[in-house]
Amino acid sequence: MADQVERTVGGLRLVIDRTLCVGFAQCVDASEEAFQLDDDDIAVFASPEDVSREKLVEACKACPVDALMVFDADGAQLAP
Repeated sequence: MADQVERTVGGLRLVIDRTLCVGFAQCVDASEEAFQLDDDDIAVFASPEDVSREKLVEACKACPVDALMVFDADGAQLAP
């Protein structure tokens, strides 16, 4: 799997930096619909399209190592 994976959902570009993720799972705690941990305890996308924009941003902000990033349609970084 790539070091960074991304998905565009509801006008937001979500990025997971797999090299930074250490598996604390705060993103999962904040939104288990959007994120889960894989077999290596690294964050992966579950179904972020089923989650509100606000909840996605909050889940990404919950990451203590800034492994999750969110950008709006204009490219402005909303999290971390």
